Amino acid sequence: MYIKKILWAIALIGLVIFGVIAYYIYGAMFQPNTKFTSEKVYIYISTDANYLQVRAQLEPLLDDMDTFDALASQKKYTSNIKAGRFAISKGMNNNDIINSIRSKNLPVKIAFNNQHTLEDLAGRVSKQIEADSLSLIEAMTNNAFLNENGFNEATALGMYLPNSYEVFWNTSAKGFRNKMLKEYNRFWSDTRKAKAEALNLTPNEVMTVASIVYEESKKKDEQPRVAGVYLNRLRIGMKLDADPTLKFAAYQLPKYKNTVIRRVLNVHKEIDSPYNTYKNAGLPPGLIAMPDLSAIEAVLNPEKHEYFYFAVDVNRLGYHKFAKSLAQHNSNARAYQRYLSSQGINR
Repeated sequence: MYIKKILWAIALIGLVIFGVIAYYIYGAMFQPNTKFTSEKVYIYISTDANYLQVRAQLEPLLDDMDTFDALASQKKYTSNIKAGRFAISKGMNNNDIINSIRSKNLPVKIAFNNQHTLEDLAGRVSKQIEADSLSLIEAMTNNAFLNENGFNEATALGMYLPNSYEVFWNTSAKGFRNKMLKEYNRFWSDTRKAKAEALNLTPNEVMTVASIVYEESKKKDEQPRVAGVYLNRLRIGMKLDADPTLKFAAYQLPKYKNTVIRRVLNVHKEIDSPYNTYKNAGLPPGLIAMPDLSAIEAVLNPEKHEYFYFAVDVNRLGYHKFAKSLAQHNSNARAYQRYLSSQGINR
């Protein structure tokens, strides 16, 4: 009888201990463990992060780090960190949180446009994904990659089409570059390649013309007409005489660094550069800026006309007056020069 009581007592104690352990395990796994008030928060775990770094991000967000640490260790998360962008929803328990940050890497939407150089683009993208600007520049300018895919230093910017894209936040510099190449190749469909060929242009040359068109006019409804002017000039072997190429050439020189050229002068036309289309016939070596998609389409689908000249329309700033003859163009150009002088714009 006495032995039975002892056994019952041991069994009862065992049940109590089991209950305590079960309650602790339940609390560690299934009790809500968030303390933020918003519906959802995101954490960004870098590629080389360790558990202490992840924990430092989680600590301000969770009520009980001890139970989280215990479960993370039990589920071997502490030695198996995953990089990426992860969501934690209000009211999640430890088990849900660990499952989320271990296997539910969420993409981010990145966007870029109007970048004038690869350096500008790398800086813009590095603010949106894990890769830093230096690693992006190294990937973008890799000679083997450029040569293999039909680009060079002057045309490389044309591979990056301004738009918004979904990528994982922890995408590497090479991963980003390779995705942009896929997007570029997808853009250059057989139809677009055929249109470029009909204009006697390669895709790289289309991008170069588009960069000039875009720097001339940001008006989408006018870009096909501007493109038509430059294509007319190319067709008859006339120099492009494009002011934006002069500015680009000038900005490569130390004396014009950190300046803004608002008025193209004769001195700019004397700059010795392959981008000076007042001196050199044909297209410059490559892009002078990142063209908008509308400018690329304008080159591929130009307005057919007999205009060879255009100047800023002072009565409708942002648009241009187009001319078939040099005499008419000179009249339009003089009106624009008078307008600049009246505004005190001398350089």
